[in-house]
Amino acid sequence: QVQLVESGGGLVQPGGSLRLSCAASGIIFSIATLGWYRQAPGKQREFVAHISSSGNPVYADSVKGRFTISRDNAKNTVYLQMNSLKPEDTAVYYCKDFISADWGQGTQVTVSS
Repeated sequence: QVQLVESGGGLVQPGGSLRLSCAASGIIFSIATLGWYRQAPGKQREFVAHISSSGNPVYADSVKGRFTISRDNAKNTVYLQMNSLKPEDTAVYYCKDFISADWGQGTQVTVSS
């Protein structure tokens, strides 16, 4: 059974930083492509970033240069380092495994002064 557990969300001021984590189990992590998506109130879920099994990242234009996705295969964990946060980054952030198409439960990120 695939489990994806996100953590690290919270309230941060504009310009601040957060690091999200997604701990995975039930998958062969080393061959998985994993991604982060987000959903703001009243909006559709949107792609943020993904990272391939070889460590190659892809980013949405809206977060390029501010967010960094990384993975630790020894810990079965994927990270999303978010810098220079803006109020429009406020959303629930979800982790996704591209092979199983499973999602985590999400973690809330709120950027507000």
